[in-house]
Amino acid sequence: MVSSDAASGVLLGLACGDALGRPVEFRSAESIADEHGTVAEMLGHGTHGQPAGTVTDDTDLALCIARSLVEQGAFDGQDIADRFHEWYESGPFDIGLMTADAIREYANGTSWRDVGRDVWQHRAEGSNAGNGSVMRCAPHAIAFADDLDTLVQVSQQSSAITHYDPRCAYGCAVLNCTIAGYLRGDDDPLAGALDRVENDAPDELVETLRLVPDHIEENQLPNSGYVIHTLQTALYDVLTADSAEDAIVSAVNRGGDTDTIGAVTGALAGARFGSESLPDRWVDTIGYREDLELLAHALTTTDIDTGI
Repeated sequence: MVSSDAASGVLLGLACGDALGRPVEFRSAESIADEHGTVAEMLGHGTHGQPAGTVTDDTDLALCIARSLVEQGAFDGQDIADRFHEWYESGPFDIGLMTADAIREYANGTSWRDVGRDVWQHRAEGSNAGNGSVMRCAPHAIAFADDLDTLVQVSQQSSAITHYDPRCAYGCAVLNCTIAGYLRGDDDPLAGALDRVENDAPDELVETLRLVPDHIEENQLPNSGYVIHTLQTALYDVLTADSAEDAIVSAVNRGGDTDTIGAVTGALAGARFGSESLPDRWVDTIGYREDLELLAHALTTTDIDTGI
């Protein structure tokens, strides 16, 4: 059984990485270094002009999933889609293009099972496999850590609400199985996750992630919003770090899609190193801290059904 402290590491890590990266999103590594040196503290203003510790859609949507799992006691795709829509109607300051398109289509009556596919089919290669589902999917890893077959299914279905592309759906499965592996104390969680999906997942996804960490140079790591880039960089920074703080700081200071790369790195790092490896100065600053801790505890103590 997963401990609530370990689960807290995942959710708090996600939020810390999101909030640390938010003020420098879209900036280059060189631009960040010129202005800040190394970003290792929660900054105010910057991109989106928000106070220090403010999280973005990455954490907001992860909270939607976590609350749904706990309150429904099951994976319920329609309930998750309803929560995404309610959040969208609140007017968030940051939202990904595919997520926004899918939520609008859902509001117009398309089933949660079909909406992501419909949006995906109308997007050209290069704009159809973003990181908008891997950024939010970690609550599933906590809820289904002891049932990896179910975790793979749930991760794919949850991704497909907004991000149907197999690189996104299987990317969520790999990320969540890796997080679950850390929570379970497995020896090599990434290898186990890739072994589990390699017969069905896109070759590009599996082959790119198998390069991590020993067969790729750090200066080759990309920082775009492409789902495979985000996963490769986040996994590298976690697997080569000595602490959650080191991993998240490394990821954010690469520039680019800093909030989401930071969030994915943070969820992984929290799973690997635990909540105690996250600096108090970060955790005390981020929004939703109490909610995240309560949800982490609930996800480990609630009997959650697959709902599939």
